[in-house]
Amino acid sequence: MKMKKLLALLLCALLMLALAACGSTSTTTSTDTDQTDAAADGNTDAEPADAGDDTVYNIGIVQLVQHDALDLATQGFQDALTEKLGENVSFDYQNASGDSANCSTIVNGFLSDGVDLIMANATAALQAAAAATDTIPVLGTSITDYATALDITDWTGTIGNNISGTSDLAPLDQQAEMIHDLFPDAESVGLLYCSAEPNSVYQCTEVERYLTDYGYTVTWYAFTDTNDVASVTQTACDNCDVIYVPTDNTAANNTEAIANIVLPAGVPVVAGEEGICSSCGVATLSISYYDIGYITGEMAYEILVNGADVTEMAIEYAPEVTKEYNAANAELLGVAIPDDYVAIEG
Repeated sequence: MKMKKLLALLLCALLMLALAACGSTSTTTSTDTDQTDAAADGNTDAEPADAGDDTVYNIGIVQLVQHDALDLATQGFQDALTEKLGENVSFDYQNASGDSANCSTIVNGFLSDGVDLIMANATAALQAAAAATDTIPVLGTSITDYATALDITDWTGTIGNNISGTSDLAPLDQQAEMIHDLFPDAESVGLLYCSAEPNSVYQCTEVERYLTDYGYTVTWYAFTDTNDVASVTQTACDNCDVIYVPTDNTAANNTEAIANIVLPAGVPVVAGEEGICSSCGVATLSISYYDIGYITGEMAYEILVNGADVTEMAIEYAPEVTKEYNAANAELLGVAIPDDYVAIEG
């Protein structure tokens, strides 16, 4: 009997050791699987303790609407970071389809995902990012005037919080000078813009001062959205010798509708950027949207990799501007273009 009890005790002890060993293996396997799944889902909290050169920077890109200028800025931004970081950068690009409410939804998604930086392309996208976070670095691009976009009254060139970026503003005094050089005999200039875009209002306010100094009668023609672009453009054509269209996202998205009015009416358009001019304009003082996007990407690299303080980063501008013209429209309307203008390709 004593021998049987001893054997029973030994068997129980062996069984307990076996169960303990199985429990340990199960816990370790579960932890490894969770880390692998989290890494696959882009969860930066699950990265190794010593990421070193394997760190992947996750960047959210919110773009207001798809058109050539904004697309080029986004491409420049991505190219700059890809050239510097290779596979160590990941982009979550989302387009708001022209709806500012969509910008807010997209940005809030970026916050939930824990992105390392947000690139906001166009004013509504920047405003959504500014409203959503004061901690994640935000870089804007294709923003005409940051003071107007963010309601800053004491503008110094640096925002001073988690936001910086690049501007797409070509000098407005030079744009007014261009109108005067091309149309010295004109008497009236119409400013055609979207009233819902504060940066367009800013451009019209500034360019009006310069045009008035040249002796032009200046009248504002505002459309509220795509539904009244054609009717407002027709009114401007009926009353003006020349039309100026600033850098305006709604106008850029409706250039065909504008062209269908201004070209048959014989009214020339001077535009604030190349994309608008290439469809409905005759001339523009253009910047490279790819270049300002690329500069924005370089700024992002400095923040993410070199530890630059975004609060101290001044807004940057395009390194150069170019006088450009639309050869087909200029010929159709009989506008003589000086030799120092470059024809828009395509």
